[in-house]
Amino acid sequence: MKSEGLRVKLGLDDTGKVGGMIQYIPIEHSFAEGKNLYSINCICVHGYKHGRGSFQKRGMGKALLQAAGDDARALGVKGIAARGIPLPFWMKASWFRKQGYTKVDKQGFLGQVLLWKPFTHEAIPPKWIRQKKKPETTPGKVTITAFLNGWCPAQNLVFERAKRTASEFGSEVVFQPVDTFNRENFLEWGITDALYIDGSKARTGPPPSYEKIRKAIARKVNNL
Repeated sequence: MKSEGLRVKLGLDDTGKVGGMIQYIPIEHSFAEGKNLYSINCICVHGYKHGRGSFQKRGMGKALLQAAGDDARALGVKGIAARGIPLPFWMKASWFRKQGYTKVDKQGFLGQVLLWKPFTHEAIPPKWIRQKKKPETTPGKVTITAFLNGWCPAQNLVFERAKRTASEFGSEVVFQPVDTFNRENFLEWGITDALYIDGSKARTGPPPSYEKIRKAIARKVNNL
């Protein structure tokens, strides 16, 4: 997506090693509706004790967010948006608010929050693209519908685990993939990354394990 305006910045420690990253793109290629804005797809700072070690709570996330905002402003757009999660495990909405972002839209009772920071008074607030339809089921079978945009490694894991599990049940399970990196598919459904088991949406954040997905599908198969 570099040709479409994708921008990425890396956070480096004092030794020059990478500890975090942020990626952002024109909002026309994001999960929200807006004009003349950039949208943050993902920001993360390594927080595990193993490997690189934890870089969280040292200001790297703030520095990345500031750098992305400054870059977007320099590109001439009128603001920058971000999706925030109400649960405290990743891209917390409360963290964005502490950095000067304000909430402009929300999906569901405990759904994702859309936040933004306008650069000018003429900026128009963005809004979520809403779900337009729901997956159908297949009579006499368990239907697994997996939506995949490809941006998020966590959702890539969910898709792969669901696909692998569905194949183990043979003809009793129908696996239906939906490629929402294709913009037309996304706008048709209004869904980016999601997993549905017989029409019911499964919780995918944090990503459920292979075993958990398999148990959920097995319960449905046993009830056929």
